[in-house]
Amino acid sequence: MTDMLAMGRRVLAMQGFSQLLGTELIAYGLEEGVVLRLALRDELRQQNGFAHGGVISYLADNALTFAGGTSLGPAVLTSEYKINYLRPGVGTALLARATVIYAGKTSATCRCDVFSVLDDGSEKLCATAQGTIAKVG
Repeated sequence: MTDMLAMGRRVLAMQGFSQLLGTELIAYGLEEGVVLRLALRDELRQQNGFAHGGVISYLADNALTFAGGTSLGPAVLTSEYKINYLRPGVGTALLARATVIYAGKTSATCRCDVFSVLDDGSEKLCATAQGTIAKVG
């Protein structure tokens, strides 16, 4: 485990909401980007059995912020983001993969794709997001 991944996991462990949902940090670094995983369970689904849009949005937002943190350091916040839902989130888990598009001294523009992990392990893109991450302080 890299030092950055270990640090990222410590940060994630301090996020009560992320712990409540059961979010896992799979990758965290400048080269590999950020990967967050969230197992889908009934409490995270809406009335039609799909992942709730708020859950997908949370995952994209958090992945964008972690990605910004790879360039700006751990003291960052989301300044803004936009998400496009492309298809329903289904399957056994959601994966959010985020990278830095551009980083300055105080902010970073990041991109995130959220995938449904299907029963057979294959992935389908269900949402894409872009956001601005700001350094705190």
